[in-house]
Amino acid sequence: MTIETTDTSKLRFSDLNLDQKLLDAISKIGFEYCTPIQAETLPWTLACEDLIGQAQTGTGKTAAFLITAIQTLLETPVKEGDRFASEPRVLALAPTRELAMQIAKDAEHLCQYTGHNVVTVVGGMNYDKQREQLQNEVVDILVATPGRLIDFLGSQDVFLDQLDILILDEADRMLDMGFIPDVKRIIRKCTPKEERQTLLFSATFNQDVLNLASMWTQNAEFVEIEPDQKTAERVEQTVYLISDEDKLPVLVNYLKRPEVEKAIVFANRRDQCRDLEEDLRNQGVKVSLMSGEIAQNKRLKTLDQFKKGDIQVLVATDVAGRGIHVNGVTHVFNYNLPENAEDYVHRIGRTGRAGQTGVSISFAGEDDAYALPSIETYISQKLKTAIPEEDLMVAMEHPPITRKRGGRRPQGNRSGGGRNTGGRSSQRPRRN
Repeated sequence: MTIETTDTSKLRFSDLNLDQKLLDAISKIGFEYCTPIQAETLPWTLACEDLIGQAQTGTGKTAAFLITAIQTLLETPVKEGDRFASEPRVLALAPTRELAMQIAKDAEHLCQYTGHNVVTVVGGMNYDKQREQLQNEVVDILVATPGRLIDFLGSQDVFLDQLDILILDEADRMLDMGFIPDVKRIIRKCTPKEERQTLLFSATFNQDVLNLASMWTQNAEFVEIEPDQKTAERVEQTVYLISDEDKLPVLVNYLKRPEVEKAIVFANRRDQCRDLEEDLRNQGVKVSLMSGEIAQNKRLKTLDQFKKGDIQVLVATDVAGRGIHVNGVTHVFNYNLPENAEDYVHRIGRTGRAGQTGVSISFAGEDDAYALPSIETYISQKLKTAIPEEDLMVAMEHPPITRKRGGRRPQGNRSGGGRNTGGRSSQRPRRN
């Protein structure tokens, strides 16, 4: 689970008249009190009301909508003869594979005594295995990313017309990533909004997201949990004013400090992440890459190694970083300042979790220092700027890797035909 126990709200889960099997799972996980977003939303969602919830990452919204879904399944069981494979009762849509996998993991923990089946369909993992689960298992909770779910809807391996609850998590990120056309296609396949409960959660709500929410929900209650500060109070934030050529040695030397036990380094582009991972490995750092181009099975293995401490440093893009929920991350480094101020908040939120303190170090070079004012405006605070200390500026142990950039493509005809972009040929006929 990715939320921390708190008694801020003074509302206990045992006060919510939840099924005992669900309460037992919550207790075993170690939770007693609701977080603010849970305390504000659960009374509405458990009453089967549609809800639009705004809260920052790591505040407990995942558990809020999962507890609602599981309680509904327990209160309204379907007779065994009336259930069919391929027909989930709950659908949770998430924009990234990592987030979907985390939601599914949390759902399995909460379902450990209820017997409900959780199935995950995401890109980058075994398509045939996921298809077999949909075809042959009774699915209670389906967690999916839009692209892979569209595939299975097209091949008629899943049907959403028996849905009781639709959950949309990180709606702002879905909009940013261009998933809204896919989400609209999916919702058209769902039970009508008058006949389902819809829960929509997001860290931010601009007018575009609010317009979509109004179309997909019915008389929804709006709950907004504003943190005291938009960046974690337990994270010490420093911005180094630094030249681009000094970024790598400062990072390498900082990573050698004994207090850096587990760190995530963010860069803005995939090619920057690839180069940075290679550079750090060349300097003897135990590092691995976490970006969208890495196969999902390798990403899961890497994340597991990071949790165990076999890897000290992850180099990640923002999309991959949104799915990294690991306690014990001591430092976050922004090798580039993000172009979007909201991404800064999400990045540094990877540290200072579960009651611990954390450190955020950002590099403001010539090309990305322009992003600093917008970040400070967004978080409503002035960030501490500094010049790197002398010990961070010493030469690296190994010479940096030299790369050639901007070479001309050789002239001449290129061989090879076009890609085969045809769809899958096998389709299962619709059940009668």
